[in-house]
Amino acid sequence: MPASKEIRLAARPQGTPRPTDFALATTDLPDTAPEGQLLVRNLWMSVDPYMRGRMDDAPSYIPPFRLGAPLEGSAVGEVVASGSPEIPVGATVTHFAGWREYALVDAATATVVDTSLVPPSAYLGPLGTTGLTAYAALTRTAPVREGDVVFVSAAAGAVGSVAGQVARALGASRVIGSAGGPAKTKKLLDTFGYDAAIDYRQGGLPEQLAEAAPDGIDVYVDNVGGDHLQAAIGAVRREGRIAMVGAISTYNDTAPAAGPNNLFHAAKQEASLRGMLVTSHFDLFPEWAGKAAAMLADGSLRTEQTVVDGIEQAPEAFLGVLRGANTGKMLVRLAAGAE
Repeated sequence: MPASKEIRLAARPQGTPRPTDFALATTDLPDTAPEGQLLVRNLWMSVDPYMRGRMDDAPSYIPPFRLGAPLEGSAVGEVVASGSPEIPVGATVTHFAGWREYALVDAATATVVDTSLVPPSAYLGPLGTTGLTAYAALTRTAPVREGDVVFVSAAAGAVGSVAGQVARALGASRVIGSAGGPAKTKKLLDTFGYDAAIDYRQGGLPEQLAEAAPDGIDVYVDNVGGDHLQAAIGAVRREGRIAMVGAISTYNDTAPAAGPNNLFHAAKQEASLRGMLVTSHFDLFPEWAGKAAAMLADGSLRTEQTVVDGIEQAPEAFLGVLRGANTGKMLVRLAAGAE
């Protein structure tokens, strides 16, 4: 029987999570898979900002993590035992039982992926839900029109680094991103194809946005909330569109965050602010996967990963996402040598 290390939720965080809110445990799994199930050796797992909300015992669009149980999240791995005639041993699959080295999953919840052209890790980044989030936000929630000026916050992160390039492919005339620090803003310009980069750590966000977009913006992809949302509302042009994807600046707050005080400007501009959950757009996965694969192949979609090795380091990787330590997608490599 394989012994599998896993990360469990030891305590519900109060404010910013601490290492003691997580516990490393070992469990034994069968070396065969019951009918309808798969035993998967995880190669990679994802850590994402939305997981912070699941650590609270509060109603949301997805159930909270259970205390004392392993956390969950997207992962990709190799099938080492199969109880399904449709998925053979040796297949590479994505599933939702991350935060552990081995996972016993229902075959119906696993998706076989093709690793002949892209590495397995790509299915947790550009070909996974983060890439899909960027695409759905800019085609459905706040659709880009030819000639639009587009602003993206957390633009060097997993969603933002893809969103700027998707906006360009959809016809945006100018793409502006915000990130923290000179290394990341340089990356926006040199790697991810942004026309202008704002370093929010320098302060004066509305002024910096006004300089980058003197005539205002048409579309804003909000991954941050707070001051970024307020600045975007202040800059939005008539019939502008705002996709409210995330609000990472507020996830560790222990009291309700103050809302933008300029919402009526959006009303005057007849702008729309629309929430977006990627789970409502899974029907777009085939369409996005085809486009993303082609863009990766021709070089028009460039991505990066920040990699942490070992299940023991998964909590630190997650905490790093919350403080902006990643460029591109933050991933935990669970198997040595995995690509």
